[in-house]
Amino acid sequence: MAGPKKSLGQHWLKDRFVLADIADEVGITKDDTVLEIGPGLGTLTSELLRRAKNVVAVELDTSLAKKLPGQFPGTALEVVNQDILTYDLRALPENYKVVANVPYYITSKIVRLLTTSVNKPHSIALLVQKEVAERMAAKAGDMSILAVSAQLYADVRLGSIVPAEYFTPPPKVDSQIVVLTIRRESLLASEDEKLFFRIVKAGFSAKRKKLRSSMANGLGIEKNDAVSLLQRAAINPDNRAEDLSLNDWIRLMKAHQE
Repeated sequence: MAGPKKSLGQHWLKDRFVLADIADEVGITKDDTVLEIGPGLGTLTSELLRRAKNVVAVELDTSLAKKLPGQFPGTALEVVNQDILTYDLRALPENYKVVANVPYYITSKIVRLLTTSVNKPHSIALLVQKEVAERMAAKAGDMSILAVSAQLYADVRLGSIVPAEYFTPPPKVDSQIVVLTIRRESLLASEDEKLFFRIVKAGFSAKRKKLRSSMANGLGIEKNDAVSLLQRAAINPDNRAEDLSLNDWIRLMKAHQE
């Protein structure tokens, strides 16, 4: 059996009940194409093949990618030996679903890739570090750029917690399933997204400071102008970036456009 590679953040999960729980989170049917990111030893792949019409497994590790097809002969499995960040999602049919056990270091990049793609998935179930899952599903008062980015494009909810001891080797922290159901109607016009994220990044540029300061510094404007902008958006200048909801950020962007 291939050993996990620390450089790729690999931790094998074999508990059948947990694997089935992950597979069930996005309601896979026999009509669905499922994209699996980082299939590893194929333990989750097996659960996905039982449920889906076909599975496209994108695996960066060449040795694992070569072994996978032989483990599932006669099934509708396509293995792609490639970095998911360079994979062309347009190759997949519309409304595909995504299931993956992904390492922390690449989580935000994968979420951005999937949610901003021309061919967005219907829904995504990721098994990630518990802290990361909680950050993605955070509410006003505990928001981050990751939370704002994920929630702009998807309805985000938390699934089951998976203790570290279920993995080989055990990671240092517990994991949790996070489910993103992609919004069918965008909250922003595509031409507004660049400005929106400029505003958000400005707010979080000095997240421990009050918004009056972080917005002024981040946007390169006078503090009085930042206060005026925040007030036009009905946002307290003494708040911090983490206090704002997704709707607050949208309102702030619109105030900036006025």
